Order: sequence, then C-alpha cells, then structure tokens
Amino acid sequence: APLHDLGKIGIPPSILFKPGKLTDAEFEETQTHCERGKDLLDVDLPLLHEASRIAWSHHERWDGGGYPQGLPGKAIPLSARIVAVADVFDALTTKRSYKPALPVERSLAIVEQEAGRHFDPEVVEAFSQCFDQVLAAKASAMTESSA
Repeated sequence: APLHDLGKIGIPPSILFKPGKLTDAEFEETQTHCERGKDLLDVDLPLLHEASRIAWSHHERWDGGGYPQGLPGKAIPLSARIVAVADVFDALTTKRSYKPALPVERSLAIVEQEAGRHFDPEVVEAFSQCFDQVLAAKASAMTESSA
C-alpha cells in the first residue's frame, strides 16, 4: 500500500502540486501514474507483484467507472479496493495545494456515501467498523511526519 502512488515519480511537480484545477491534459498525465507504478513494481518478487497490482488498480471504481482499466466490482483486486478507500479518506482529510483538509467525520460520511459506487461496500463496512483504529493510525502518521 505505501507504494501505490510510486508512479507519480514521473509526473512533473508543476502538475502534482498545482494549486488550481488541472486541465484535461494535466489530468490525463496524472492518470499515467497507475501504469508507471505497475511497471516499476512488476518484478519477480511476490510482495512487489502485489504492490504492482495495487498501483495499477487503486483508481478503479466499484461501478466500473474508474481507470486505467475500467474494472468493475470484484474484478478489482481486493488489495486495491482496500487501498482505494484508505487513499481517498487520506486525501479528503489532508490539506493539499488545491484544497483544505476536511474534518474526519465528514470524510467518513463521504466514503460511506460512495459505497457501492466508488468503493466496495464490504471494504467500506470494514473501514467504518475499525474507524477508531484508522483515526489513531492517521494521528500517529501525522505526528511522525511533523517530527
């Protein structure tokens, strides 16, 4: 999971850290990070092979509307479905150059609203059930990153 966005190494910083809305061309460029990550991690080691699958599939959507493959439902590897929920929650609760951080309760509500569309409903249910642990892990990560 920590390597899911490794492919962003090939995206220009002017796009990655742009403070405003991306153009269509810039958004298309950011979408290439999935394939780049897959290619960088696709080596003959089981753990990195799974990391490659996550990098390739973490922007797929339960309803089939994601990218890069347009996979629906259980055709998306379970590991990528789990990372998708965690990644979106983290993105919602983290300040970015183009948006403020949302409160954790609002972010959880957004994730729950997207169950069955963006996210695997079973993964969202598991995420919601262990929400106190998620908050503790996020707080710990924020403390470590500020040290």
